[in-house]
Amino acid sequence: MSKIAVVTDSNSSMTVQEAKELGIYMIPMPFYIGGKEYLDGVTLTQEDFYERLKGGEEIHTSQPSPDAVMKLWDELLEEYDEIVHIPMSSGLSGSTGSAYLLAQHYDDKVQVVDNQRISVTQRQSCLDALELAGRGMNARQIKEELERVKFESSIYIMIDTLTYLKKGGRLTPAVAAIGTLLRIKPVLQIQGEKLDSFAKTRTVQGGKEIMINAIRSDMQNRFGCTENFHNVHLEMAYTYDLAEAEKYKEEVSAAFPGYEIVLRPLSLSVACHIGPGALAVAVSKKI
Repeated sequence: MSKIAVVTDSNSSMTVQEAKELGIYMIPMPFYIGGKEYLDGVTLTQEDFYERLKGGEEIHTSQPSPDAVMKLWDELLEEYDEIVHIPMSSGLSGSTGSAYLLAQHYDDKVQVVDNQRISVTQRQSCLDALELAGRGMNARQIKEELERVKFESSIYIMIDTLTYLKKGGRLTPAVAAIGTLLRIKPVLQIQGEKLDSFAKTRTVQGGKEIMINAIRSDMQNRFGCTENFHNVHLEMAYTYDLAEAEKYKEEVSAAFPGYEIVLRPLSLSVACHIGPGALAVAVSKKI
């Protein structure tokens, strides 16, 4: 049985320390503030980041350098037989395509997974990869399985403002149209590579209820969950306001008793496109 290393990037909403504790190898995503490079969660804290974001500083995301990626792969292949590399969705970043090109130099020892996940669902894919490796699958089989089930997850996210998505050019026409409406709380959906409009409401509580109902519908109608059959992972993410996220987690827990809920902050390189005050609920089917 091959000895397999699982690699991801910090868009998975894991810190370097958390990834290490789980047995996952992390590549911090770089971004630039005032022309200076920072590494997500390594050289800038969440608190400092949001202070600078809200202060109007220009923040730009980037991809990990080829040298950083290949250096980690080379080090791991001294200990492991194969690598499963799980970057963020190819629909939201070019880092997947770059990793594909780099992997061509490794004679199939590095398998790059494009299962179009991000944040807490990307994190879960890493845990799934570890589980599949434990079942005896090799790196190519793990890649194929994770890509086969790539649409078996959803993220619903309520954002406080469209300002940052507009600046980053990440809006589809449907989402951009919401920006012309006043006093609207948009709820967006991420399924696969698309970030698109799902619903709109005039209140925060209305948005929270929309997300809970959407998750419930997915559980029942897409994944076959029942009161006594829990075959999905339930996850949450947020930007900036942990207290509000924990308060909402209580509501989600009450709506879905018996589920263990993972709550993680969004990575900084994702948060700069969404802004502070976002709340998200996600569901991903168990492998």
